[in-house]
Amino acid sequence: MDILVIIASTVAEQLQKPTLAFLIGGMLLAALGSRFEIPDPVYKFIVILLLLKVGLGAGMSVRDANLVELIVPALGAAAVGIGIVLLGTLTLAKLRGVSEVDALATAGMFGAVSASTLAASMAMLDDSGIAYEGFIGALYPFMDIAALVTAIVLAKLSLARRANAASASGGTVTLGSGAAGTGPKSPVAEGLLKSILVDTFRSPAISALLVGLAIGIFAQPDTVYKSFYEPLFRGLLSILMLIMGMEAWSRLSELRKVAHAYILYGLTAPLIHGLIGFAIGLGAHELTGFSAGGVVLLSVMAASSSDISGPPTMRAAVPEANTSAYVGTSTGLGTPVAILSIPLFMALAETFIGS
Repeated sequence: MDILVIIASTVAEQLQKPTLAFLIGGMLLAALGSRFEIPDPVYKFIVILLLLKVGLGAGMSVRDANLVELIVPALGAAAVGIGIVLLGTLTLAKLRGVSEVDALATAGMFGAVSASTLAASMAMLDDSGIAYEGFIGALYPFMDIAALVTAIVLAKLSLARRANAASASGGTVTLGSGAAGTGPKSPVAEGLLKSILVDTFRSPAISALLVGLAIGIFAQPDTVYKSFYEPLFRGLLSILMLIMGMEAWSRLSELRKVAHAYILYGLTAPLIHGLIGFAIGLGAHELTGFSAGGVVLLSVMAASSSDISGPPTMRAAVPEANTSAYVGTSTGLGTPVAILSIPLFMALAETFIGS
C-alpha cells in the first residue's frame, strides 16, 4: 500500500513541474478549441536556442572533466543510449498496432537522459554520503546524443521504406525486401543510409546540439551561457511544451487502440534500461575503478527519459512521430518510474560493489 502512495505522490509531483504542466496546458487549449498559435519561425527560433543551450552546457561539462578518466564510462554511456533504441525496435516497435516511427521516437526519448532525474539522484547520493566522480555530469551528452541520433536515423529509414513501398507499383520489389540488388546491404540501401545520416547531422536540431557541444568544449562560452541562455531556458521550454501539448491532443485519437502498449513500455522500460546501465557501469568499475556512486548514476541516466533535449530534437527532426506517444510515455510514465528506481540501483551497487 505504501508503494502505491509513493507512486501517486511522485506522479502528482511530476504533473506540477513545468514540463508536464505546460504540456497538459497545451492539451487543454486544444481541447477547448483555442486559436492560440505560435508562428512557425518563432517556434524554430525557440528550438534552436534551447538546443544550443543544451549543447553548450554539455560541452562545458566535458571540457572541465578529466578526459582520461572519462573515456571508458563515456563510451559505455554512448553504447547504452544506442542499445536502448535498438532494444526498442525489438520490443515496443513489434507490438501490434504500434507505428515503427512512433516506437523509435519513444525509444529515443528513453535512450536520452533526464537532467532533472540525474540531479535528483545526485542529491540522494549526497544525502547518503555516497561519493561519485566529478565528471559524471559530462557523461549525459554521450548517452543523449547517441540515442537521439540513432532513433532519428532509424525513424527516417523507416519513413523512406514506407514511402518507397507506397510508391511501388504491383510486382515491383521495394527497398529492404531482401531481394538481390535492393536489400539492406545493396548500393541503393547504402546510399539511402548515407543520405539520411548526412541529412540528420545537417538538420537544424542536431546541428544546434553539436555546434553548442563543440563551442562548449573548445571555447569559453561561460559568460554568454550564464547571462543569456540559462535565464531564458525554462521560459522558452514552457512555450515549446504548450505547442507540443496542442499537437499531442490533435493526435491523441491515434493512440486509443495501442495505449496499453505505451503504458506497459513506460512502466517496465526504465527498470530494464537501468539494469543495462548498471551492467555497463559494473564493467567500468572492474576496468577502471569507476565508483559505486558512478555506477548508480549511470544506471539512473539509463533508466531516465529525456525531458529537455529530447522533445524539441525529436519534434524538429521527425515531425511525423506522434507527440502524444513519445512525450506522454517518457515524461508521464517513465520519469516517475525512473525516480522511484533510484533506491533500487543504490541497493544493487551496495550489494555488488560495497560502500
